[in-house]
Amino acid sequence: MREMKLGLFFAPGGHHLAAWRHPDAYPTGFDIGTYVDFAKAAERACFDMVFVADVFSLTADAQHRDALRFEPLTLLSALAMVTKHVGLVATATTTYNAPYNVARQFASLDQMSGGRAGWNIVTSSSSLEAHHFGYDAHPESAKRYEIAHEFVDVVRGLWDSWDEGALVIDKATGIFFDPAKLHTLKHAGPHFKVRGPLSIPRSPQGQPVLVQAGSSEDGKALASSVGEVIFTLQRDLAGAQAFYADIKERAVAHGREPHHALVLPGVMPVIGRTRQEAQDKYEQLQALIHPVAGLRALGSMMGRDFTGVDVDGPMPEIDVRTLTQSRAVSIVETASQNNMTVRQVYEKLVVSKGHRQLIGTARDIADNLQEWFEAGAADGYNIMPAQTVGDLHDFVEGVVPELQRRGLFRKAYAGKTLRDHLNLPKPAGKRSRKMITASADTALV
Repeated sequence: MREMKLGLFFAPGGHHLAAWRHPDAYPTGFDIGTYVDFAKAAERACFDMVFVADVFSLTADAQHRDALRFEPLTLLSALAMVTKHVGLVATATTTYNAPYNVARQFASLDQMSGGRAGWNIVTSSSSLEAHHFGYDAHPESAKRYEIAHEFVDVVRGLWDSWDEGALVIDKATGIFFDPAKLHTLKHAGPHFKVRGPLSIPRSPQGQPVLVQAGSSEDGKALASSVGEVIFTLQRDLAGAQAFYADIKERAVAHGREPHHALVLPGVMPVIGRTRQEAQDKYEQLQALIHPVAGLRALGSMMGRDFTGVDVDGPMPEIDVRTLTQSRAVSIVETASQNNMTVRQVYEKLVVSKGHRQLIGTARDIADNLQEWFEAGAADGYNIMPAQTVGDLHDFVEGVVPELQRRGLFRKAYAGKTLRDHLNLPKPAGKRSRKMITASADTALV
């Protein structure tokens, strides 16, 4: 029977806009013990993976708490030491990084974790990141995706530097590795020139899992060509079904199996023992939203300054063609269709980073997740606890057992690697990538 895939999306203080103000919340993202607790909880519940987002810049007003966070690969390296099964997925941008460094970092994490690493590929949505890397301007979206395609190709080529069993380490003969199993990339493209080989041997799972999060046309093109897990923002069933079908069709067009491109929409659950208790918990969080914070969050998502806008007036008219994020387009379209005020927009659509909110009992949440899963709208979900501490516990102790009783989610890990959890194939080495074989004398160390 087909089973759901579940990721736990870490966020400092919780995913609700005002969660950090809740009396039980952790207000910052700099307590490693908190991340350890969350990762262990996810592993006890047999989650496929935990996920850490990243951004290189504060917002223009330097007030956005989500930009304050640990460097993700450092964080996940620490978590690799206190977990044994759960996958470890981190974000790394293709716009402000070098392919060799990214390949080496994720290969290192994969080795340290025993094959549990995943790379979330992004192109950087914040134009402010450019100023930290010596650039005066942020590349246009189409250019960033053009760079991303080549970047990913280079990283995958570097991960193929070593074949399985390349390290012989024969003390008697003095042969450290088999030279026929080492390959040099020698990539020369429009954006990158990378010789290789990588200084990390082949991953225990062949290659780290490739994750992509983007619902624009460019994002879907990248996701369907290389993405093995696709995080997405979907709020209604019909739209989610259309996105799901589109990604699967595009994957097939790229010569891929459709079930090797897993679609995981984000959901923010608020769970109570009764529906009223869940609604009360949600309203408690809603009451903590400061209008200034709401306008800042909305402005950050739209790439515009909403300072001084009447929160109880209509949304200002915005040409969606000028927006660079698919979630921003979705919010503008939803607000227009429903004649929403600015306050309603940030309270209903921005409060959970634009993702769908599920409010109810554990059974209600399980019913909803099952409906989308069986209706061809999702292969699983990226779970985004609203207030983090209590809400993660409620999901792990309430929703997961309900899904397990229905045969929709595992009760134990069947394998060791992230690819095992996700039922993804282990990539074979791709020698067709303009590689040359090392000389025999390099095998002696």
